[in-house]
Amino acid sequence: MLVYNKATNRKVEFKTKRSAALPYYLAIALDIASRIKNGEFDEGAKIYGRSIMASEYSTSPETIRRAIRLLADMKVVDVKPQSGAVVLSKDNARRYIKSFEEDSDTHDLYEQLHDLIKQYAVLNKKLADTVKELIKSRYTFAAAGGPIPNYEVKVENDSPLIGKNLEELKFWRSTGATIIAIRRGAKVILSPGPYAELYGGDVIVLIGSPASGEAANKMLNVKEE
Repeated sequence: MLVYNKATNRKVEFKTKRSAALPYYLAIALDIASRIKNGEFDEGAKIYGRSIMASEYSTSPETIRRAIRLLADMKVVDVKPQSGAVVLSKDNARRYIKSFEEDSDTHDLYEQLHDLIKQYAVLNKKLADTVKELIKSRYTFAAAGGPIPNYEVKVENDSPLIGKNLEELKFWRSTGATIIAIRRGAKVILSPGPYAELYGGDVIVLIGSPASGEAANKMLNVKEE
């Protein structure tokens, strides 16, 4: 948000992601605190009356009152009846500005996290919908006719890899195929993680080249000699 003092032609922009929603009285409080920190108002000095400051900041006296009240709560100024606001502490002005900046940084991080979670939800839904369509096609171990070659490989009950998880197997590195689901009876596990273990009878749904599909089949079911 941009704060403009027309009396001094002073323009200050508070650059935070939430600046668009920053109340004007809060922006004015921050600007006054900055002026105190920079020595424009010395400790013990009286700040201009509400009417004068309202004219400077092109706002209402009530907005100025709220800004001064906030600074008084933070012990930056002291509001004396019939005397107006007097600067109480330059150090408290500095602490108030620092506290606001830290709170803004934390708020910005939460906003970034919220945006990433929303993006992840959208991508995860697209992946889940794609997997469901692949499973509906009910192909056996053979390349699909669609644009994404997909395969299903059954883990036989005597497979030597039963009980091992995907991280141990280094599945993608060993085969070049990516597992997108595991069908276990009537249950379907979408996007199984690295610690998903293989059970006898599992049907592994994967995507990759014909060579990677064949490699996956051999890896899962070829007996050790």
